[in-house]
Amino acid sequence: MTPTMPLSATASPAASSTDPLPWRGGVCAIHQPNFLPRLSTLAKIFAADYWIVLDDVQFARRDYQHRARIAPLDRPDQQHWLSLATHLPNGRATLIRDARLIDPQRSRSQTAQAVRHCYRRSRHWRHVSDVLEHVLTAFTNSERTWIVAEDSTRALLALLGWPGRIIRSSQLPARRERSQRLADLATVTGATTYLCGPGGLRYLDHGPFDAAKVPVEPFLTPSDGLWSNSRRLSALHTLSALGAAGFADALAETARRPPCRDGES
Repeated sequence: MTPTMPLSATASPAASSTDPLPWRGGVCAIHQPNFLPRLSTLAKIFAADYWIVLDDVQFARRDYQHRARIAPLDRPDQQHWLSLATHLPNGRATLIRDARLIDPQRSRSQTAQAVRHCYRRSRHWRHVSDVLEHVLTAFTNSERTWIVAEDSTRALLALLGWPGRIIRSSQLPARRERSQRLADLATVTGATTYLCGPGGLRYLDHGPFDAAKVPVEPFLTPSDGLWSNSRRLSALHTLSALGAAGFADALAETARRPPCRDGES
C-alpha cells in the first residue's frame, strides 16, 4: 500500500465537511476520538470502510480522549502520559464535543517537545514529523479537545493511505442506551458488519445488532511482536519503528486476518 498524506486541501480535516450518510453498506468501526490513538484502536479503524466518531457521549478522564502513552523508541518500558489539560464545562456530564482545552498553546508546546524527545532519532522521523506538524496545526485552529484528538487520528490514517470515510455520531439519529446507540449508528449508515474491539466485547449486548441484522465481528489484534504494547502505546511508536509503508502493510495484514472468536487471541 502506498502511503499518502492528502491533508493540504483544508487547514484542518476535522474542520472540513463530513458526509452525514456515507455510501450504504460496508464494515463499520465506532470509537471515541482518541489523542494520538493506540495501535489497537488505529488498527480497528484501518480495518473498517468507515469510522463513526463517537463525539456525543460523556467525556471520560480515565480514557484516551485527551491523552496518550508514548515512550522512547528504544525503551518502550519507559512509558509516560502525554496529556492535554482539558476543561469540562458541565463537569462529569460534559459530552466529548463540549470539552475545551485549558491552554491550547501550552498543550501544543508540550506535545511538540514530548514527541520530538521520544522519536526524533528514528530513521522514520520524517513520517512522525508529518503527523506531528498536522497535530500542532490543529491546536492553532481549535480549542476543542476532541477536534485535536480526531485530527491526530486523521493524520495517521491519511499518512497510511486509508481509503475510508469519517462521520460523526452527533450527525446521526440514535437512541441513548449504549449497545442500542451503537446498533442504531451502524444501521442508519447501512453497515454490513460492526467491528468490535475487546473493550466493547465486555459490555456489548448483541440483541440490538441481531434485531437490526448487523453482524458483530470481534476485532482482536495479535499479542506478540510489534503488537505487544498495542493497547497501551500510541501508534506513533509503531510508525517511528516501521515507517509509513511498513506500518500500512502491518495494518493491512491484520485487517485481512480471519475474524477472531470470543476467547481467542
